[in-house]
Amino acid sequence: MKFVTPEVFAKQQVAALQEYSLLAWRAIANMFSAPRYWADIYTQMDSIGFGSLPIVILTGFFTGCVLALQSSTALERYGAVSETGTLVSLGMVKELGPVLTGLMVSGRNASGIASELGSMRVTEQIDAMRALGTDPVRKLVTPRLVATIIMLFFLTILSDTFGIAGGSMVSILLLHLKGSAFFHTAYQALVFADVVQGLTKPLIFGFIIASVGCYFGITTTGGTQGVGRSTTQAVVVSSVFIILMDFIISKLMIGVFGR
Repeated sequence: MKFVTPEVFAKQQVAALQEYSLLAWRAIANMFSAPRYWADIYTQMDSIGFGSLPIVILTGFFTGCVLALQSSTALERYGAVSETGTLVSLGMVKELGPVLTGLMVSGRNASGIASELGSMRVTEQIDAMRALGTDPVRKLVTPRLVATIIMLFFLTILSDTFGIAGGSMVSILLLHLKGSAFFHTAYQALVFADVVQGLTKPLIFGFIIASVGCYFGITTTGGTQGVGRSTTQAVVVSSVFIILMDFIISKLMIGVFGR
């Protein structure tokens, strides 16, 4: 690793942020003008969405199971084990479902996007696209951005669903609660604000995953070692941004809706 002075490091980070912002803005602007590469969008939706389905379902299901177990232990002190469904539904829909799904998809797809585009960059395929008159951002970045935002939204819904299902199984089989009581409390606990908060986060997280992965991929330098470095950086940076934006969105939603 090459060491530089704090001044040079600060300039590099500001330049990287500027380059990332310009790339993200161009990718968004391309959504509203032709040509649109629908075949690439569908291909990426299949790769990102259906490819991430098993890990997202497993993560959501067992998170719901653990959440039910931990919640029942705390509620047992107050004689309120019957409220386990409330904590499971609120925890999954508002927080754990979106965040864990975002982190799982980030680990799987931000790295994949960065490595794929990085390989194209070091083998000069992106330069060849420019020479042929094709905009690499429109062809490579925008389809991945659209596909990730759309599919992460539905993956989060599936994660919430399986998380609540996992919590209900633990509550019924291990805690000996009635299924009707669990689902009644889980349903009654959720209000419009909770659903809005839980479904707003994956839209932002999807944008972060795709844009960060594409940025590190398309700016890769240094051959095969650079591809590996870009892949690692994409996962780390997107995961940190997801956690940071989760806090910011939660704070804003609490300020707007009061919960």
